[in-house]
Amino acid sequence: MSDAESPNTDYEFEPTSPNTGSEFEPVDIFPDSTDFDLRPGADSCYKCSMCDTSCPVAEVDDDFPGPKFQGPEQWRLKRSDDEHEIDDSIMSCSNCMRCDDACPSGVPLSQMHNTARGEYVEKQMDKLSIEYIRNRILANYRTSARIASKMPRIATAVMNFGPARWVMEKTLGVTKEREFPAFATQTFRQWWAARGGVTVSRENAREARERRGEPVDADKKVAYFHGCYANFNTPEVAKALVRVYEHFGYELVVPEQRCSGTPMFANGMVGDARRHAEVTLSSMSDLIEEGYDAIASCTSCSMALRQEYPELFDIDGVDTVSRNTFESVEYLRIHENLRSEIQSADVDDAIEKEFAYHAPCHARNQGISRQAVELFGELDDVTIEDVGDSCSGISGTYGWKEEKYETSMEIGEEMFEHMEAVDATTGMTECPTCSSQMEHGTGYDIRHPIELLSVALIQ
Repeated sequence: MSDAESPNTDYEFEPTSPNTGSEFEPVDIFPDSTDFDLRPGADSCYKCSMCDTSCPVAEVDDDFPGPKFQGPEQWRLKRSDDEHEIDDSIMSCSNCMRCDDACPSGVPLSQMHNTARGEYVEKQMDKLSIEYIRNRILANYRTSARIASKMPRIATAVMNFGPARWVMEKTLGVTKEREFPAFATQTFRQWWAARGGVTVSRENAREARERRGEPVDADKKVAYFHGCYANFNTPEVAKALVRVYEHFGYELVVPEQRCSGTPMFANGMVGDARRHAEVTLSSMSDLIEEGYDAIASCTSCSMALRQEYPELFDIDGVDTVSRNTFESVEYLRIHENLRSEIQSADVDDAIEKEFAYHAPCHARNQGISRQAVELFGELDDVTIEDVGDSCSGISGTYGWKEEKYETSMEIGEEMFEHMEAVDATTGMTECPTCSSQMEHGTGYDIRHPIELLSVALIQ
């Protein structure tokens, strides 16, 4: 009789415990650590290369080794050699985070990339180099925008003056091919304060609840993280959000906040991001303890608060804020009967009626990539077409770098083609930098879903 036919029965098999011949010790993939050492977590990667095939940069740049090398393989090398230096190709990662969504093993690739990029910038990058100075300026957009907002018309004209853009490309490596976004003559926070702030919002919310037949004292409160762009460049988006939320009876507060840190993560300025996060988390966590939920109109901002903060920082309140942060339309879909309201809504000529919708990469990571298509498909006289799952290519500050501009446009080519193939001549997206790329590549006007929601619901 063969071995297969005659199994060895010299031992007792106990199905309720591991039969390894030695005491079983579970593997702690992410041990407690104050410096987020990700070397053990690299073992979860089994090199299937799904992340590489999903990477928009690797698709158009043959010299980029891809997220698998930038993540697990870099950390494996560090495990065998503490002196291992991070490869400089980490700066070619756009931080789109599509690899996180693609990985079947749940390897925290973007966390590995952000950590490696931060280490590279801190320990290996020349702090006097033009690249570092340029990246620092781009990463700290909030600082530049605050200065520009003091004289917005002049700043917009100067930043878009042809010779000035040529000088910026030659001296700093900021591409001259893109037009800088216009700075608002009144920031959202200025408008909010002039309007009466939370006092007026509370009054409007109570009136809306009474009109809707809801308890006047209903506990409907949200803290709005508007981010840099909606404050300094597109306050119309933030204003639309305020109108929509008050329409549903929500009291809004606009707490003290700094940049979400998304452009800082992408440029390896993790220390800068932490300083900004400390301010935001302090105010947001206090409000959440008082019963508020946090909402953001930018999907990159909501992604930072939900995922990147708890992955990279051990700041008090980080988990509380992460658990209670939502994208603005997502939150209403969860808590209100939006479908019913949309079905009975009417859109007048105040806004376009045909839209080409692009789902930002950071929306996909949060599982809300089709929310606008699903929601507005119920709206009479409005057509919204999904232009596919490709990346827009700009990835925040990535497409503003002279050496990355062509790569950015190559990545975005598929999206541009899909937009031009549909009947719509107006784009739609939740991400402000995707919006600028869509406009740059097609010439279309771009709207945020909350703007259409405002026009549809509020007469």
